[in-house]
Amino acid sequence: MENKLNSIMIIDDNKFDNLYHERVIINNNFTKNVILKESGKDALSFLKNTNNIIPEIIFLDINMPTMNGWEFLSEYKKLDDKLKSKIIIIMQSNPEEVIDDYIELIKFSSTIVEFKTKPLNKEILDEISNLL
Repeated sequence: MENKLNSIMIIDDNKFDNLYHERVIINNNFTKNVILKESGKDALSFLKNTNNIIPEIIFLDINMPTMNGWEFLSEYKKLDDKLKSKIIIIMQSNPEEVIDDYIELIKFSSTIVEFKTKPLNKEILDEISNLL
């Protein structure tokens, strides 16, 4: 797989998941830059700073303390439309949580492009690459 993207953001409170997903993304040449954020609040602050690199894809974990993925999306919707038009959001959840999360997914269907279970792997990246 060749680098199709300049930057990807991973929002997940689990440091081990972040490091693992970063390795999968880099080892498969999916992007040049991986931005790791451990909370939705940190990610929103990053996105609001116009001097920062804008990620083309955000992998967003659903179940996080303080601000979960759905709460992040509620705040994300308030961001500038020009900024949001450059970003694809892919929700992530553990396989055992998928059914409940699909119910919430309907509320944000205009914001979310894909829903994938964890962990990321080459096959998932290939599927996403075909969407680009």
